[in-house]
Amino acid sequence: MSVGILSAIHGPADVHALDAAELPALCGEIRTTLVRYGHVHGGHIGSNLGMVEATVALHRVFDSPRDRIVFDVSHQSYVHKMLTGRADAYLDPAHHDSVTGFTNPAESAHDQFVLGHTGTSISLACGLAKSRDLAGGMDGGSGIRNVIAVIGDGSLSSAIAFEGLNNAAEQGGNLIIIVNDNEMSIAEDHGGMYGTLARLRATGGKGGPNLFMAFGLDYRYVEAGNDVFALIEAFEQVKDTDHPVVVHIHTRKGLGLPPAKESAEARDSGIPMEGDAAVAAEDSMVFEGRHEANHWQDPDSSTGRPLGARKHYGSMAMAALEPRFAAEPGLVVISPATPGSNGITRAFRERAGRHYV
Repeated sequence: MSVGILSAIHGPADVHALDAAELPALCGEIRTTLVRYGHVHGGHIGSNLGMVEATVALHRVFDSPRDRIVFDVSHQSYVHKMLTGRADAYLDPAHHDSVTGFTNPAESAHDQFVLGHTGTSISLACGLAKSRDLAGGMDGGSGIRNVIAVIGDGSLSSAIAFEGLNNAAEQGGNLIIIVNDNEMSIAEDHGGMYGTLARLRATGGKGGPNLFMAFGLDYRYVEAGNDVFALIEAFEQVKDTDHPVVVHIHTRKGLGLPPAKESAEARDSGIPMEGDAAVAAEDSMVFEGRHEANHWQDPDSSTGRPLGARKHYGSMAMAALEPRFAAEPGLVVISPATPGSNGITRAFRERAGRHYV
């Protein structure tokens, strides 16, 4: 596929200047570029593939950097970087190492923070909005207009994200929270919050209890989260809002990758899938072996794929602990929400049962 449109994008103004009919083609070029980049360089590809249309819509509707976009974790900011003058870093292998894997203000005025951890976007957005409002609001001296936080359903379960929702509701004023709901974290979702999100998806955003409205926030739902025109319409409706609003979008992580042919154990190695296999796509870092080229590698005996040191030693630790479960009912393995990247496979978790948290 040609990348003629993407290569001509040097900033958000070029996205604004496109004919609307060109936007689906731009999304297609971005998706192709992401997959090619992943094959050559590695990186967080699955999360970015699901956010292509949302990011194009954000830069079509809003005016970065006057409108401030804060990406939670920011591992899904590759598309944002492509649309803010850094497309060559993904199109040209000679420039693949010219950008980092996360947002970074040293790279661009369109990046608000150096980010790599979960749950902070809403609180950071509250801070930006507060500083804007103290300086006189959207037409005051801060230079900040709309403030947008982009957070995934996985990050949303962290305590600081709930703190951010709580603060946003009390603070008031213009603040837009985009909740990217792809029905999975890096591994499967856990916790009572996810039943609430599932009911909202099943009812087109009308079911209850509504977590966001319970905080006192306005709420909109977009089922077609990979439809660039539906997203543009939704974002235009909340642009310049005078109160905090949540836009809950339903997307598909890894959209654009071919269906999985690997086994469940291969899926644990880090290749995100499309369609029915997407639910088993645990790690959005596609081709992680290449991405971790500076770390010691050892092949996974079941897949032949290289393992990073974390996965290698993590899998060794699990192999040593598993035989003890039967005789030690109080023995529990506690993992963060990134088990696959630490060698704790889906198969192990299923065997461990209540011994795994």
